[in-house]
Amino acid sequence: MRLFLLGCILTLFSCGTASVEDKSSLPRPKGFPLIAIPSHQYMALENGHPFSFDVSKQANVKKDTFALAEPHWMYIYYPRWDAFIQLTYKSVGGDRKKLDKMIRDSYILASKHQMKANRIEDAILTTRDGRKATVIELEGEVATPFQFFVTDSTTHFLRGAVYLNTAMKNDSLAPVIRYLKEDAIHLIQTLRWK
Repeated sequence: MRLFLLGCILTLFSCGTASVEDKSSLPRPKGFPLIAIPSHQYMALENGHPFSFDVSKQANVKKDTFALAEPHWMYIYYPRWDAFIQLTYKSVGGDRKKLDKMIRDSYILASKHQMKANRIEDAILTTRDGRKATVIELEGEVATPFQFFVTDSTTHFLRGAVYLNTAMKNDSLAPVIRYLKEDAIHLIQTLRWK
């Protein structure tokens, strides 16, 4: 009996002072990192292209180094988030069939994300000066949540896509995606052909 009582007393005091109030031993809930979002500030794109627009001061403009890249292809790179807006420019040259192919190719590139996208929606954006641009929004775990193309139908065609170089879930990156989308829309709004 004495051994039994001694065992009970030792058991009671051997647990130490841990209690439900001690939160250091409890598992922590899933969380998302806090992403600091700067204010939008813009500057004019350097000369030397058949177009001009305002580009974010948070970004670096880099020449596209892809082997098949054409002279006016570029990346608007955001080092803070390792993300970029890729721009590809093509001359239409007054060729309606060539323009139709470029438009069709833009939709094909967007549809390649269909396997991972929850939704793909396209719309016409009318700029402040009355020009039209097609924007394509993709929801879900896609690498390019926002794509667009703009043309004057006779001479110029510019396609853009927002890319995220990260494995994080897009819902965690929503503030960054929203920021890049706003910059892309500002680019479209300030685009001028030369």
